[in-house]
Amino acid sequence: MDISLERVEIRQARDDDHAALRVLFQQGVVEGQVRDNDTGADIDNLHEGYFADEGHSGFWVAVCDGQVIGMVGVQRTAENSAEIRRLRVGHDYRRRGVGTLLMKEALSFCQRHGYLKIVLDVRIERVPAIALFEKFGFQLARTREVDGRKLLDFYIDLYREPRNG
Repeated sequence: MDISLERVEIRQARDDDHAALRVLFQQGVVEGQVRDNDTGADIDNLHEGYFADEGHSGFWVAVCDGQVIGMVGVQRTAENSAEIRRLRVGHDYRRRGVGTLLMKEALSFCQRHGYLKIVLDVRIERVPAIALFEKFGFQLARTREVDGRKLLDFYIDLYREPRNG
């Protein structure tokens, strides 16, 4: 599918996005991107997961022609740090810059909130996602095994400006 990034809007997620977010989450389950014990409870209750901490966390969607095609969340983990979670782009929209737009939104949010360290994890099989994180300046912290699969932990220190992808 050919899309123009000018038609993609990044906005805060709303309750009526739930069905589309569930589809993106389920794609991750089918593709093995989600841990076996991950139920997606944070997606089922966006308010508690991302909007109940006085604006310290957030969740955004990428929308094209009225359809949610991607998502990303930021959860505050400590006073000066946060975790990027749930970065997903619909299968038909991958490798077209949508993930870059979502990462820019998430990192901009982190900078505005004064977070100094941002972490995320990713399955080793997700090569395009890993390339995206490295493009933004994330560094590999460690490799660990969870449920028999390799998981990579990445971080970026925002003491310096992140790359803009």
